[in-house]
Amino acid sequence: MFNSQNMNEFEDGALPLRNLLYGTARRALGNPAEAEDVVQETYLQAWKSFHRFQPGTDLRAWMFKILFHVIQHHRRKSWRLVTAGEDESGIFKSIAYEPPAAQELRDEDFIAALDQVPQYFRSVILLADVYEYSYKEVSRALGIPLGTVMSRLSRGRQMLRPHLARFSSPAVSDVRAPLAA
Repeated sequence: MFNSQNMNEFEDGALPLRNLLYGTARRALGNPAEAEDVVQETYLQAWKSFHRFQPGTDLRAWMFKILFHVIQHHRRKSWRLVTAGEDESGIFKSIAYEPPAAQELRDEDFIAALDQVPQYFRSVILLADVYEYSYKEVSRALGIPLGTVMSRLSRGRQMLRPHLARFSSPAVSDVRAPLAA
């Protein structure tokens, strides 16, 4: 089933993605130890399924799809999925307007702000806005409907915006400041 050529192809293609997968898992789960476990499980699943990988297709997308499948399985195993209750459903309607984020934003600031967004929204933002996947690719990678991708991306961006605004310069963030005479 596996020969040295398959092993070399897997190592050459999949192993360079390790840091990218770990960073994504770390952001999605918020826990370094869990992220390491999930990435290890991702590589195990990828290795077991490598004979089904279609050469010439996007290995990175294939690995991300496996990663998010493993994350989803990990979450299901760890806790029950909780839907927004009556008291939580008003959160999305009550988010106040925040001024736009600074045009020049450091990576550390963006990561700190992204960590404040709930995990389900964070995963969609990472794939769509950071890694520039199409909605369809995000849908396939996360195993969720296209409408859910669009909804989570919109809501996630709304939740991210106030956290990014903290890093705005005073001149940018205070648009209502009176002009000097």
